[in-house]
Amino acid sequence: MKSRNILMSLAMATGLSTVATGAANAEVLFWSTQANPPEEAQAMRETVLSGFAAGADFQPSEGGPWLTRIQAELQAGEGKIGVLGSLHGDLIELSDGLTDLSDIDTAGVNSTFLELGKLGTDQQKYFPWMQATYIMAANRKALEFLPEGADVNALSYDQLIAWAKTLAEETGSPKFGFPAGPKGLKHRFFQGYLYPSYTNSMVTKFRSAEAETAWNKFKELWSYTNPGSTSYSFMQEQLLTDEVWVVFDHTSRLADAFNQRPDDFIGFPAPAGPTGRGFMPVVVGIGVPTSAPDVDAAKSLVTYLSQPEVQVETLRATNFFPVVEVALPDDMPDSVKIAGAAIAAMTGSADANPGLLPVGLGDLGGKFNAVYVDSFERIVLAGQDVRTVLDDQADALRKIMDEAGAPCWAPDAASDGACPVD
Repeated sequence: MKSRNILMSLAMATGLSTVATGAANAEVLFWSTQANPPEEAQAMRETVLSGFAAGADFQPSEGGPWLTRIQAELQAGEGKIGVLGSLHGDLIELSDGLTDLSDIDTAGVNSTFLELGKLGTDQQKYFPWMQATYIMAANRKALEFLPEGADVNALSYDQLIAWAKTLAEETGSPKFGFPAGPKGLKHRFFQGYLYPSYTNSMVTKFRSAEAETAWNKFKELWSYTNPGSTSYSFMQEQLLTDEVWVVFDHTSRLADAFNQRPDDFIGFPAPAGPTGRGFMPVVVGIGVPTSAPDVDAAKSLVTYLSQPEVQVETLRATNFFPVVEVALPDDMPDSVKIAGAAIAAMTGSADANPGLLPVGLGDLGGKFNAVYVDSFERIVLAGQDVRTVLDDQADALRKIMDEAGAPCWAPDAASDGACPVD
């Protein structure tokens, strides 16, 4: 009786109707923080999930109510939710309450994301569901200036620097562009791309000798970067004006260039450094809570959502990319086809080294980002000594991590308590 009261109170508190706690004919309640916009939720119900024979009731929720309800069901030991859908960071918080999915077929599923879904255990705590990320893009005119023997889909940072140098020398002006403006996503590049590629870390080795090397490499790249980059925010704009020919940005901030002139531009993976091809995926996973009313039916839904054709429909519904090997149909927008190929090459590379979005920082996320932005401005723009800046900024980073009490996330090794800054 007590557990029923908990669930009933929770349903009232979150505004859930009897429909939201499981439609009469739906065997699996799919409780998700993603596909919240009405048009996306409708597409999930009418298109993505329409082929699931057992029936599924898709119910999106904001993060707070989503977490509150599932925590209450787990505490009660029983509930209505069959499948959970949310970001990697949200699912970490529920690790002990997630069913092992190791018996589900993983054929074609991205191995890097499958490993993330183990959450540091020997069990498959969640299955990857969909992803978004940042990539490189280039005007095809730039390809003739690639370093000899370089593969644009497997570049190193040294090759990117050499490419940018040749472009500047041969065209008469810097042709590499970087979103360093006030609204640019530069901090994500340093956190999820540069640092994992040189330190295999985002936090612990922030002030390491390897980090010093990374910043010096970026300074070298900056010397061949268009100086207008300090005002750039959405790199699609500079690609379309031919102001720059090679750029880094989020897929959504490159879409207009790909769609307007698909024959002129390509997408390709971020470069690799000594510790791998660092990249920052926005990974969304699906898991089955231990309180699920029908674990077998829930696992069937996880399997269904992992099928290539369903992954394509999920892309259409949410604009998040597949996490399985799949050939995209010809009727997809050019931005999807171009970015999708780059994402597949990057996430499927043998040296893929994901640096996840920060986890557990709460309202300190802005200060965390500022550490990297301030380091960039002092080291690269102001020309200050790299070692001095890293020592100073490491103190600021350590205070943030200690105040948040946030454990480490990939690529840093798991920690007990706040992630250390060595």
